[in-house]
Amino acid sequence: MKDIFSISNIVTVILVAVAAFYFLYQKGYILANFEQLEPKEAYQQLKKDRKNIVLLDVRTPKEVKTDGKIPNSILIPLDKLADSIDKLKKYKDKKIFIYCRSGNRSVAASRILSSLGFNVYNIKGGIKAWKEQGLPIK
Repeated sequence: MKDIFSISNIVTVILVAVAAFYFLYQKGYILANFEQLEPKEAYQQLKKDRKNIVLLDVRTPKEVKTDGKIPNSILIPLDKLADSIDKLKKYKDKKIFIYCRSGNRSVAASRILSSLGFNVYNIKGGIKAWKEQGLPIK
């Protein structure tokens, strides 16, 4: 019988564990310093308390032209976010709902802004999930 504690088996288990950790971290499921919202929950909160919520779209301008956007959202692509922090400082006392196409870039943006003291919420599944749930697009 083959030794189950061989070096190759141990390395395989470590690599699988690291890959799983990385996936869960990228999706914002672990070590997240922000909350996640389902699109319908975000929409309901927006309807109820719009003046205290800012919508931040971190997609590219090309994606906005192709897929539309959630009404009244501010576009700051993720690759421009670090240079645009000063533009967001006036919203430090508000909730910031962040979305992208599918939810990956918005997790990265949520991590960045949360670490700077912003009150952020990631919209799960991005604009894809928003549209799938029949919520308004401009």
